Amino acid sequence: MMEWFDVGKIVNTHGIKGEVRVISSTDFPEERYQKGSKLHLFQNGKDPVQLTVSSYRRHKNFDLLTFVGYDNVNLVEPFREALLKVSADQLNELDEDEFYYHEVIGCEVFTEEDVRLGKITEILSPGANDVWVVKPDNGKDILIPYIESVVKEVNIADKKILIHAMEGLLE
Repeated sequence: MMEWFDVGKIVNTHGIKGEVRVISSTDFPEERYQKGSKLHLFQNGKDPVQLTVSSYRRHKNFDLLTFVGYDNVNLVEPFREALLKVSADQLNELDEDEFYYHEVIGCEVFTEEDVRLGKITEILSPGANDVWVVKPDNGKDILIPYIESVVKEVNIADKKILIHAMEGLLE
């Protein structure tokens, strides 16, 4: 059974020449979307379709892509709301202290005093650094910035993350 990982979601078409607007969920858009890259299109209840990237460019907050053989808006219109994914064998080795989203989501978060805060359910990318959303057993979500002064240890194998709860972080 093949394992798949999200790269982005097609939210609309752009122009009449088959370009699509993608909201990306990858940290490597230049690599994932380079000309010749293979992506797989997932739509509700249908088998995945392999697509080859023909062109890529940034426009406002979107990544704009075209695919080989899909050079008309009418051909890509059905792709709206579909997910773009890569297979596990397309993932790259990361440097130390770098992690894929799917490795971090589901990890348990503890303070340096060994107090369990909850599980990471989502990762936000608002700007300078990622923010990890921690769902406690009860209460509202906790937002943890992925910065060196807060995140002290990430153990992907044990699904455990240790943080320094600096003043004001957990309030």
